[in-house]
Amino acid sequence: MVLGIIAEYNPFHNGHLYHLLKSKELTKDDYCITIIGGNFTQRGEASLIDKWTKAEMALANGADLVLELPTLYATSSAENFAEGAIRILSSLKIIDNLSFGAETNNLNKLNIVANTLYKEPKEYKSLLHEDLEKGLSFPKARENALVKFLNDSSYSLILSEPNNILAIEYLKALKKYKSTINPLLIHRKKSGHLTKEYTGQITSASAIRNMIQLNRTRNLKNALTPASYTILADEMNKGHFVPNMYAFEKTIIYNLRKMTLDNIRKLPDVSEGLENIIKKAAVSCNSIDEFINIASSKRYTETRLKRILLYSLLGITKKDMQISKKTMPYVRVLGFNSNGKKLISQISKANPALEIITSVKKFMDSNKNKNLQIIMEKDIYATNVYTLGFSNDSWGNLDFTKKLIVKD
Repeated sequence: MVLGIIAEYNPFHNGHLYHLLKSKELTKDDYCITIIGGNFTQRGEASLIDKWTKAEMALANGADLVLELPTLYATSSAENFAEGAIRILSSLKIIDNLSFGAETNNLNKLNIVANTLYKEPKEYKSLLHEDLEKGLSFPKARENALVKFLNDSSYSLILSEPNNILAIEYLKALKKYKSTINPLLIHRKKSGHLTKEYTGQITSASAIRNMIQLNRTRNLKNALTPASYTILADEMNKGHFVPNMYAFEKTIIYNLRKMTLDNIRKLPDVSEGLENIIKKAAVSCNSIDEFINIASSKRYTETRLKRILLYSLLGITKKDMQISKKTMPYVRVLGFNSNGKKLISQISKANPALEIITSVKKFMDSNKNKNLQIIMEKDIYATNVYTLGFSNDSWGNLDFTKKLIVKD
């Protein structure tokens, strides 16, 4: 029996360990395959540590095989993030259970929302259109429409929490791709996903990153597993970490000032004349914070704007995102242990047509699928940009030279 987990592990902390161990306890699964986001995240931020370091943490804390969620999915909306990960897990043909954390413990309510979004009844779509016409952001308009359609105000609280929303998208993707994977909900303990304060042994990844950004690392050891703390401390000592997107701030502002309105219009999430607001903000500010203050509104959320800034940094276009949505993503291995090596063999037998990437060079030399090549090129470019944020050893082409993380 094999457990699947989709995560960012940015970084892997005590809450993640609880989730992994609780999932194994409830499912009785023997093995764990984890899909992790790469060097940039779904909320438009830089990952604190690179994808290989995250893979090392995952393996050190109980995962057997770690795969990468390609950049075009990992930096996308919750819907495309979830669909990319679910499609990869389903393609392996050996996953029995998918475990995810959420702020609610009511799987039934999450399933009701997922069914509504999957089927999109006419009444719901009409309610959604009405609120979008009022100038509300898409997340808020969708929340309002669902509460009205389901005639239950308790859904408003559920839809205001980020992990609940991701859980809903996982459930919806499982339905869309008719997956036989069984969903398992683990109620998140204590600290909320976006809480930025230290809250003891169970402290959110956001709070941990905030501690590092503010150089208040006194409690860092308590918030991380021993293995994660050792790995993170080593990377930080080497200068191999990126505290936040401010490391790329000037490059982002420069890119936006250089881009034409048409170039900006081609960025994902840019619509309804937002390119004009972005262009005006770019020439009126000198920092990311100033940009967000100028451009944000009830229609354009901070998260949406941060993702757009990230797309401009990585050169990701609407066409790239369309390619990601219509293309079956590849299976890229970041690391494994002895059990993970057996799992790779099982996957090859279960789905002989599936290409499992352990060498980017071999893949780029032999791959004939142009769409997959575009997706991989974005991963390579994202890494090359990301390492520029290191204070030491900002090498390029790590996707070609970095060895797989192998644990005994």
